[in-house]
Formats: sequence, structure tokens, C-alpha cells
Amino acid sequence: MSNGGALGSLVVVGVDGSSSSNAAVVQAAREAQRRRAKLRVVHAFSWPVGPMYAPLDPSPFNRMAHDAAQHAESVAPGVEATGTVMIGGAVSVLTAESRAADLVVVGSRGLGGFIGILLGSTAVSLAAHGECPVLVVREEPDHIGPIVLGVDGSPHGEEAIDFAFAEAALRRTEIVAMHAWLPDYAPAGTGVESAERLLALALAGRREKYPDVVVGQDVVSGETREALIEASRTAQLMVVGARGRGGFSGLLLGSVSQALLHHAHCPVAVVRGKA
Repeated sequence: MSNGGALGSLVVVGVDGSSSSNAAVVQAAREAQRRRAKLRVVHAFSWPVGPMYAPLDPSPFNRMAHDAAQHAESVAPGVEATGTVMIGGAVSVLTAESRAADLVVVGSRGLGGFIGILLGSTAVSLAAHGECPVLVVREEPDHIGPIVLGVDGSPHGEEAIDFAFAEAALRRTEIVAMHAWLPDYAPAGTGVESAERLLALALAGRREKYPDVVVGQDVVSGETREALIEASRTAQLMVVGARGRGGFSGLLLGSVSQALLHHAHCPVAVVRGKA
């Protein structure tokens, strides 16, 4: 299969039969279609082994994965989707799948999620450990707004910026690059011009590579998490790095990305930078 997309040729989506994972299948099919990529639909399950436990009949799981793959092909004509069932925990299986994938898509909540918990542990853990960008999908109507890109100027955010530009080119939409700063905590003599310069420097070079992508720059005064969550109300996608400035060494998922995974009003792509 020819690869007409900019980001690769394999999209993986995790399914568990929940309505959240069904929404993820639709988004994953669209992502595969944009990239002219293959789609791999994966269901993971764990089953105790021992004399007290009867052998597990995998046919319902195989049917679930097969049906999800068929649904993906129906909503995104031209996409080649295959369903597979893997033994193991969802996080470990999907993390392993991420090593060969260009994007992994999951729903924000799965089966067994406790009432009141907005985000399933699979989505958070996968965003922290996945070896490719992870797209977490909510069961909300699609927005037609821009891609909002959270920029803090940290080295960890470079890959997130690259992903956002490539995604905007595939979707033929614009980017709003946002940087939030707190004037009261800025060094003496530092004004908004410093924040604007940081944002411009972070985006440098991408406009030449993606000349057709329209980019707006928005420097806002306020707390980063609140600003990005508010911006997500009208965005079609939020893109952030896994960790930003001030992240503790060894912390795989920063507070901003965690807050967005829990509270954003649109799908969130978390992109891990190089170690």
C-alpha cells in the first residue's frame, strides 16, 4: 500500500466494546484514511490460568474486534482494517503495539470504569508510556474549529509541534498555537513580548515545511491548564507534549497533559518527546 500520509502507515486502536471505544474506532478510521494507512483494531484481555479456571472461549472477543474493524471500514472507505485479540493487560499490549505504530487511539473511558472517574487508567498510562503519539477520544460531537497546540518552549514539546503541523496538513485545517504566562510570577522586567518571542521561536522552521498550514499565535495571561481547557471548547483537536517545563525528572506525564486528558472538551493527542 502506498503511503500518502506524512506520519506513517499504521494506526492502532484499542477496543473493549464500550461506547467510548466505539467512538475511538470512528476517529481511528478517519486518521487512517487521512494517512492512507492500515488500521489495526486490538482487543486485549487477561484470564487467570490454573486448575480452578475453565478455559476461556475467545470467540466473543474475536467477534468484537472483527465487528469493530468492519465498522471502521464502513465509516472510512478505502481503509484496510484488521481485528486482532491479544492476551495481556490493555496498557502493556497497546504499549507494545505503539512501537510499530504511528498513532494509537483509545477512548477516554472503558468498561469497568468507576462512576465519577472521567478518564480510564488505560488512557492515562498509555499516554505516559506509549512510544508514539496517543490520541484520546471523548464521546462528544466533533468540532470544526482549529487544532489547538499547547506550547511552553521546552525541548519535550518539539515533537508535539511537529505532530500538530503534520496533522493540520492532513486535516487541511489551521493551528492556534497557545502559550500561557503568569505576569505576577514572571521575572522582573519581563513583559508579554518575552512570551510572544518564546512562542515564535518554538514555531520557527515549521512554516517553511508546511507553507499551506495557517498558524495563529495566541499568548494568554493565566494558568496553562485552565487556558487550554477553555480553548478546547471550540477545537477539533488539542495537541500537547507529555511533559513540559518544570516537570520532575522521571515523571512521564506532566500536570498539564493529565489535566487536559481529564477535562478537555475535544480529543487530545499527547506526544512524548525523545528521552
